[in-house]
Amino acid sequence: MLHTEICDLLGITYPILQGGMAWIATGELAAAVSEAGGLGIIGAGSAPPEEVRKEILKVKERTEKPFGVNLYYQSPYIEELVDVVCQEKVPVVTTGAGNPGKHLPRLKAAGIKVIPVVASVALAKRLAKAGVDALIAEGMECGGHIGEIATMPLVPQVVDAVSIPVIAAGGIADGRGLVAALALGAAGIQMGTRFICATECQVHPRYKEAILKAQDRDTVVTGFSGHYVRVLKNKLTRQYEEMAARGASPEEIEELGIGKLRLAAVEGDVEWGSVMAGQSSALVKEIKPAAAIIRDIVEEALEVIKGLQRFTS
Repeated sequence: MLHTEICDLLGITYPILQGGMAWIATGELAAAVSEAGGLGIIGAGSAPPEEVRKEILKVKERTEKPFGVNLYYQSPYIEELVDVVCQEKVPVVTTGAGNPGKHLPRLKAAGIKVIPVVASVALAKRLAKAGVDALIAEGMECGGHIGEIATMPLVPQVVDAVSIPVIAAGGIADGRGLVAALALGAAGIQMGTRFICATECQVHPRYKEAILKAQDRDTVVTGFSGHYVRVLKNKLTRQYEEMAARGASPEEIEELGIGKLRLAAVEGDVEWGSVMAGQSSALVKEIKPAAAIIRDIVEEALEVIKGLQRFTS
């Protein structure tokens, strides 16, 4: 058994969270991860509140175990989404792209555990002081929106700076990554890219195939300062590079990205869509049920821990 304080805090069996990826982390995937003993998380993204409510109800139909919703603080519906998670008594909320401080009293009053994603020590300290329950320290190896610090240096700095549990994210896709995170002081891990290739993930099959084909250098960072995004290389990323080379404005670059994640995730256009995926893509070799992914990671982690004993005397 692999048990940490995050298991006790969230009421889960294994210290494994599934990333709340917009257009990808639906109720089907979240329910499968939660039922398998991890924490499944619905990605609200910029979806309207009633669409998010539908995904929450899907999870409730499929499992009685804890689950979460990721609230994206750039969503035009953020106030309504806070209403929804409170009304539906969602057990856990993770947050990104903003500070949930103003909503903390209401979320906590509703019995919701609040776990923001952070990419810096300064933000981690500020949110810990505000009273969040735990933090997800996410390194720039992750897919989607990224910060400036890699997982290896970020996680121990955040662990040292706060007194609440820290979950490591970014570049983790197997049991070795879980053990490494624990060694850095984290109480668990969050994975996004690995769970995209779960059987229950409803993303377009071509999106999954793109991850399975990816090699170690097949991701690239696009966007502009403060809005960088890690994706798999394709025709769209080459267009980004051409725009950057000619000095395109942030407004032009942002305009190019509108609707591109949906284009890839829902419509399956992996050439002109934004295939958000992390540097761990090359570690993903097959599509399998979420329960098998979690089982394999836990078993591998235990074997790695056992094997490390040969270095002690």
